[in-house]
Amino acid sequence: MTRVMVVEDDENLRLALVTQLRAAGFAVDDAADIATADRILRTGGHDCVVFDRMLPDGDAIEYVHLRRQLGWRAPVLFLTARDALADRVAGFEHGGDDYLVKPFVMAELTERVSNLCRRAAFDRPSVLQYQDLVMDCARREVRRAGVLLTLTNKEYAVLEYLLTRVGLPVQRADLIEHCWDAQADPMSNVVDVVVKRLRRKLKEPELIHAVRGLGYRLGTR
Repeated sequence: MTRVMVVEDDENLRLALVTQLRAAGFAVDDAADIATADRILRTGGHDCVVFDRMLPDGDAIEYVHLRRQLGWRAPVLFLTARDALADRVAGFEHGGDDYLVKPFVMAELTERVSNLCRRAAFDRPSVLQYQDLVMDCARREVRRAGVLLTLTNKEYAVLEYLLTRVGLPVQRADLIEHCWDAQADPMSNVVDVVVKRLRRKLKEPELIHAVRGLGYRLGTR
């Protein structure tokens, strides 16, 4: 599932943005300040970040500029009431990819976020493969031994994450963090349910193995 981060200190606007983007099919995390956003963003996996510029603990363009210098590549859309040309230029110069002036129409924001997420997709590997399991990321198709599999969005997201970590144990908490959004209950059994369905669809020989007390691993035993 495409994952978006919303950083906005106005609670009503933040809730409206989160509701709009989730209705459009995105998984959404949110924060009201830079410090909280930084903790969440460092887990990785976000396809786009929507930043209000002026936050309680600083101007978001300074944070983005610093992260860009460290190699961070997630597309960023700045929201701001500042509409002067100099402000827009500063946003782009500090690592922003798009700039939307308040007030704005929600449909336009959704379309801009969608465009930035599509851009981020070009930075991912076009194909992930392990033995006869092949995931075509561009087409969002998965085949096992040449047979096309029908996966739900969650099944696809979990399998994609496991394929990027072949042979390594992956904690359930990591799968929750990367394949669900902030609404997911970390104490629920949603991961186990999705993995059970995946195992059934992938058929034999089994590729996803339980790691006792931890989570799952994709690979041979």
